[in-house]
Amino acid sequence: MSSREEKMAAFGRLLDVMDELREKCPWDKKQTNESLRSNTIEEAYELCDALISDNNESIKKELGDLLLHIIFYAKIGEEKGVFDIQDVCTALCEKLIYRHPHVFGTEQAETAKKVEQSWEQIKLKEKDGNKTVLGGVPVSLPSIIKAQRIQDKARNVGFDWEDREQVWDKVQEELAELQDEINVMSPVSMEEEFGDLLFSLINAARLYKIDPDNALERTNQKFIRRFNYLEEQTIQKGKSLKEMSLQDMDAIWDEAKMKGL
Repeated sequence: MSSREEKMAAFGRLLDVMDELREKCPWDKKQTNESLRSNTIEEAYELCDALISDNNESIKKELGDLLLHIIFYAKIGEEKGVFDIQDVCTALCEKLIYRHPHVFGTEQAETAKKVEQSWEQIKLKEKDGNKTVLGGVPVSLPSIIKAQRIQDKARNVGFDWEDREQVWDKVQEELAELQDEINVMSPVSMEEEFGDLLFSLINAARLYKIDPDNALERTNQKFIRRFNYLEEQTIQKGKSLKEMSLQDMDAIWDEAKMKGL
């Protein structure tokens, strides 16, 4: 692994490269916060893909791509005279120190759960912090992740089940309410109750230490592998999927499962 001096030198080199790109590259020169925003979102998702696949080379590459965007935004801030990368790093260090009084101060927090509870309370006390418990949840977060964050924040101030097994009664309650609305075919109410059911399932996942977004993505990838196998086998038979019966497709699907796909 690199020494501290080598890490600092590499970071300094990155700043130098960014300065030169911003000065000499036509594409880099014209970029703004707004023009970069969608690319930043894409880079964050690509990092998530690498993390899910646990591919270290990909993780390293995607971390670099995301770091480039951080450096880019800091450079734009510097050009505007509002902040630079030092301000970003300094503000982050101060926030981390303030939010970890059990490390940098005299408070005690023996478990990760106590740290999380303290974290939310500290954020509410910060000068520029969240004014409400749920105020820091980004509006644009994907719905599943947003539900996780909402539930985590509510838990950290004590709004949670006393016993995690109780959540299954809520799941069953929401499922029954959804079934009632399906029976009368009320589109608006069906959507509302379906959302309530999803929210309760995400709550169950939280209580049982399951990441619902990771779980769903793993299922997505599993479905893709098995469906690709189904499609490949169908092509080898000289047919198209539309010509296959559901029974024939199920048989090939079971083959994919037997192969561990």
